Amino acid sequence: MLQIQGFVFNFASENTYILYNDNKNAWLIDPGNMNEQETKAIEGFISENGLNIRKILLTHAHIDHVLGLQWAFDTFKVPVHMHQEDQEVLDMLQASGMRFGFSVDPVKADTVYVNEGEELELDGEKFKIYHVPGHSPGSVVYHNETQKFMISGDVLFEGSIGRTDLYKGNHEQLISGITHKLFILDDETQVFSGHGNPTTIGFEKQYNPFFK
Repeated sequence: MLQIQGFVFNFASENTYILYNDNKNAWLIDPGNMNEQETKAIEGFISENGLNIRKILLTHAHIDHVLGLQWAFDTFKVPVHMHQEDQEVLDMLQASGMRFGFSVDPVKADTVYVNEGEELELDGEKFKIYHVPGHSPGSVVYHNETQKFMISGDVLFEGSIGRTDLYKGNHEQLISGITHKLFILDDETQVFSGHGNPTTIGFEKQYNPFFK
């Protein structure tokens, strides 16, 4: 049985997730911790539950989702899984930090690129990968069909979608990706977004104003 623990971090109220199972094996998704207090929150949860971080996953590489990435890689020494199209976004981290008024060092980590149609496994539990660009060029969604949930990053939110006025954003591309890749899934599928509350595919199909 998979469980999800969420943390709300940094200036953007970003959702960082730890996904874990009964064997105590876990994935750390979008580590956005940016200060000692936030890092201690993650460390405390991992320690208290005796978890082993096996992978670091990125839904995309915008600054608010990767502020703790170097710490995560240095601490757990496991590869970072992300889409290759967002490598250039990650490479702009220093410049992004300057725009927000603080300094960030470039990330140096071992990277594994994931692609549409591939699957990742956590002790036999499979996650399908959907490439849904438009918010960022390499935005991906991780979907577990068995337990009917997905980690959507900033692709789809409760009542909203990711902003498309950022670097290489594309509104039509994002709408199309959500419609043809996510809205065809089971209505009961839970959506754990990069910001805000969880929602479901069925709710968003019916009430999300971007799809009226």
